[in-house]
Order: sequence, then C-alpha cells, then structure tokens
Amino acid sequence: MSAANDPWSRDWPAPAKINLFLHVVGRRADGYHLLQTAFRFLDIGDTLRFSPRQDGQVGLLTPLAGVADGEHLCLRAAQALRQAATVTQGVDIALEKRLPLGGGLGGGSSDAATTLIALNRLWRLGLSRAQLQRLGLTLGADVPVFIHGRACFAEGVGELFTDVQLPAAWYLVLLPPVAVPTATVFAQPELRRDAPRIAPAQWRPAGDERNDLEPVACRLFPEVARHLELLRPYGSARMSGSGACVFIDFATREEATAALAAMPAEVRGLVARGLDRHPLLELT
Repeated sequence: MSAANDPWSRDWPAPAKINLFLHVVGRRADGYHLLQTAFRFLDIGDTLRFSPRQDGQVGLLTPLAGVADGEHLCLRAAQALRQAATVTQGVDIALEKRLPLGGGLGGGSSDAATTLIALNRLWRLGLSRAQLQRLGLTLGADVPVFIHGRACFAEGVGELFTDVQLPAAWYLVLLPPVAVPTATVFAQPELRRDAPRIAPAQWRPAGDERNDLEPVACRLFPEVARHLELLRPYGSARMSGSGACVFIDFATREEATAALAAMPAEVRGLVARGLDRHPLLELT
C-alpha cells in the first residue's frame, strides 16, 4: 500500500469549538450540571497522528507539560476504546498541540474524540457514531459533540443535540495567559444554576448570548475580564465554555484580522472561520 493510501500515515484534525451561549439550567443529584448551549467548530485546532504497535500497549510520543499520562484524554480514549471493543492492537499517539489547556476551546475533548474516530477506523471496529458518543461521554461532557460532528444546540450535560444552521462568520479569539479549571468554576456557590430552559427552536444566534459561567470566571481570573473588555468595543464579546478564551464574531476575515492587529502587543489571539461540520464527519 502506498503512503498516500495508508490511513496510518495521515494527519487527523481535532478542531476547536466555541460556545455561542451557555446557560446552566439545573443540577442533577449526582452533581453534574444541566446545560443548554450552542456549539460551533472553528477551522483551527490540534493534529494527531497514530502508528501501530505490536506489543498491545498504548503510548504517547508527545507528553504535555503538567499533564500526567493517566490524565491525558488521548490515552484515556484509546484505552477506553480498546476495553469496550476488546481490542488487542496497540498504538502510539503523537499530538501536535495548538489549543491552550484550560482555554474553553475544547482542546482535550476534541483530541479524545478524534482519537476515538481515528482508531475506530484504523482498527476497523465499525462502531457507530452513537456508540462512540456514549463512550466519549465517559471521558468528558464535551467529547460527544466532536463525535456528533455538526453545529448544534446541546442540552443535558452536553450530550443531547439539535442541529442548527448558522450564518457564516469569522471569529477573533483572545487567549488570556491563564488556565481555568472547569471544576473550579462549577464549584463556586454564586454560580447561577436556575436559568430558564428554552426550546432549541427558540434560540437565535443573534439572541441571548449570555454565558452563565462568565461572571464566576471573571472574578476568579481577572485576566479573563480584562480580555473581554478589550473586545467589547467591537460588539458582543463573550467567553467560551468555562474560559479562559474569549471571542467576538465578524462578517469578514479582514475585519477580524484588523481587530487583532489593534490589540496591545502582549495580547495573544487568533482569527478563525466558523465551521458547521467537523472535518472528520464522514468517517465512522
């Protein structure tokens, strides 16, 4: 088989996501928060590569500083898939990391989802998207949406999806120099947990853009608040997920790029196009 036709030789994308809004509508008895949110993918993200091993082990060729192997979502995803499908093959995983840790862009969850999608294909397991989503939910609440693969209104703990059509947009995303632990934000007593539920058909992209986690994250991490203030002259800025990254949308790439160029020199940011489909959507 030529390298061009060898699926083991390809790059596997793991795109970022943003939350266009995020409401906390309740809390289950087991402590998990019930959410309503809208997910959109971006045309930036991490890249994974996989190579087969003959010893049945799962290895990581690119360790992340500050992340123990036992906590690395790529490794956990591969091991969970091996156990669920009774796989004996091994794999080495190489991760080219571009998305910040603790940034609210779904980097680790996206990496885990791409690992499940890729190894399902590489190991020829034939699991359905629904099966992979259920497995992904055991790894993290944001993993299933990357397997679902479409821009959507999400409910529950983030695993119930209604697909949505979104207008074309470019996003300026600022990257505050902090990592925000999701569990810390959700644990704060002042977090609003009683937002009124809305039906998916009621939500509009230009409607309620509130993120209920934003006030808490801004109090705990003032850099998040500062970066939001930098964006607010351009319109409705908001935080993605539990933070730290903040964003604002523009009609054109040129407008987003000009706004980034106007930021203070020490501010890190990126410009990305909104995607309504995951680049691996057609793979099962």
